[in-house]
Order: sequence, then C-alpha cells, then structure tokens
Amino acid sequence: MARFSVLILAIVAAVAVANDVIVDTIKKGNGPAVTRDHRYRSHVTLYLENEDGSRTPSGWSTRVEDGAKADSPFEFQPFQSLIQGWSEGVVQMHEGERALLHVPAAKGYGSSPMGSKGGAFWIPANSNLLFDLEVLGKSGKKGL
Repeated sequence: MARFSVLILAIVAAVAVANDVIVDTIKKGNGPAVTRDHRYRSHVTLYLENEDGSRTPSGWSTRVEDGAKADSPFEFQPFQSLIQGWSEGVVQMHEGERALLHVPAAKGYGSSPMGSKGGAFWIPANSNLLFDLEVLGKSGKKGL
C-alpha cells in the first residue's frame, strides 16, 4: 500500500509540474514587479515548444529580428483578455526583464487551434507555447 501511495504522489507531482508555467530569465529587469493593476508594453516572439525541447516559430512576433515588419510593442494587462499561462508567467517578472515563458497547452489555447495554416501565424490544438517576452515598461511611459 505504501508503494502505491508513493507512486500516486509521484504521478500527481509530475502532472502538477507539467501544468506549471515556467519562467526562465534571460535578462533581469531593474524595474518594479509586474502586477495585474497596470497595462504594459512588451516585445514578444511566440514559438511552439516541441516535446524534445526544440521550438518552432508560430509566425507571431513584435520584433523585426524575429520576422515582424517593424518593432511594434504589444500592450497587455495581466489577467485581462490573455491566456492564463501568459498572465501567470508575466506577474513573476519585473519591468525591463526578458524571459522565456514555457506555457503548457492547458494554460495556453488548449484544444482550440489559433490562426490558420499558411496564414500570418498558426498554433495547432494542444500546443505547448514558448514566449520570448521582454517587459518594456508600463504603457504610456518610456522603456527602462
């Protein structure tokens, strides 16, 4: 019975980790923590994160270096009209920070595909997402 209980706990822990948003900091931010109370400007490139850890471009970026026609920051407010994983990840960041947000499918678009094959961007159903995200600062203020 004890072995069965340990096995169940291990499975529950593995599922919990698989559903967690992971934030890997590339560059620390020197600004205040991101909160749900403000709108922010950001540069973002979205990738599909494959099971082997590799990434596939989704076609959506706000950075020229990653395929955008012009640098055009994306504005957002955590927990308002965003996928759950983005909000959970970004509130772990600070203004000026650049990080990779690893978002499991369940906290992304789930079983709903987004975009269109051959269109500007495509996200198949049940895709794990990887956002290369830099929080530039609050909307209406100059970046840090």
